[in-house]
Amino acid sequence: MSTGALAGYADWPAFLAGAPAFAPVGLDGRRNAGAGKPGASPTNDTASPGNDAATGTTAASRPALVEVLGVRAASAADLKIEREWLADGVRGRELSWWLGFGPRTRAYLLEPAEHDGDLPGVLALHAHGGVRSTGAEQLVDTGRAPSPSAARMRARCYAGRTPANDLARDGFVVLIPDAFSWGSRAFDLSSPPDVLARLGAALDALHRERGETLSDDERFDELSSLHEYGLAKAAGALGTSFAGAVATDDLAALEVLAGWPGVDAARLGAIGFSGGGGRALFVAALDGRVAASVVSGMMATSASLVPDYLDTHSWLLHSPGLASRFDLPDLAALGRRLLVQYGELDELFPPQGMRDADTRLRALLGRRYTGVWHDAGHEFTAAMQDEARAYLARTLRS
Repeated sequence: MSTGALAGYADWPAFLAGAPAFAPVGLDGRRNAGAGKPGASPTNDTASPGNDAATGTTAASRPALVEVLGVRAASAADLKIEREWLADGVRGRELSWWLGFGPRTRAYLLEPAEHDGDLPGVLALHAHGGVRSTGAEQLVDTGRAPSPSAARMRARCYAGRTPANDLARDGFVVLIPDAFSWGSRAFDLSSPPDVLARLGAALDALHRERGETLSDDERFDELSSLHEYGLAKAAGALGTSFAGAVATDDLAALEVLAGWPGVDAARLGAIGFSGGGGRALFVAALDGRVAASVVSGMMATSASLVPDYLDTHSWLLHSPGLASRFDLPDLAALGRRLLVQYGELDELFPPQGMRDADTRLRALLGRRYTGVWHDAGHEFTAAMQDEARAYLARTLRS
């Protein structure tokens, strides 16, 4: 039965009404004791998760970010191993869990086929790309033929590679979850609400006029991109944000990774390209256990994106109220150690905005920041992937 814009997530409003705010973790590994209590106001909580003199931030910054985004505390329940495989030096598992609302989350956990002792863990986060018919599979060789959507995203964004498998071969335990509204966590758009149905019909007419035939997945991707606007409106009406909902899922996944047998929870990392880079930025900002993060193709000053670059980005980046409290480089500086990769030819960001962000991060983080410029557009090239893996090896395996 359809429930309009929230089809497949009829239980989301009740979850949001009852779930406490996420309690962030500071750089000292201590969780803000009061922020997660029902009814607590994050910005009024004085319990310190770690004042960060080195970054110029305070303990209040993380609870304030929780408040702006509306991030909730969620935990993975009924975790199951759905299948396992072994190929090309990687042991893989397909996992699923339930976060208390919406459909079950599918995720992949990869590790070296053979290893001794605990390994560092990396949360690998897929891109937005306007493609919701696939999520985690963008980054993973699952031991099966990839879906057409995953194959397209790998070719378009990842130089045809599966970066998560490469990380596992390098000696990491890697967890790759579907994000909120992607893949297994997608909304049911089989009977879209009237406004979305009319927009979909208009796109269908345009494709017929052009003689174009879309696959079911391609049509779903178009429709779900339009649905994001209504979804962001619903999130705001329910006291959260689209980015906050995504972060809620991602932080629960980080907890799964930190508690997985064989993972050294003192050596956690996060990595992502494009929208995945934005997701890694928020995870590292809100959970100081992330010792190192890689943000690729997702950094500029917030002001530089307005107005000319608004339509090139989704609601993941443009959360209401965020820019008035935090500039993107200042958010990134809430983390511990950071590699940001910039594309000289990245058409989604203004060059000066990227340069200003680079300058700001160097001032804020000093040696804890590495910024590298590549002769690339909006893509995670093979050279950038190799550099990112080497960075995580230096920072997490040493």
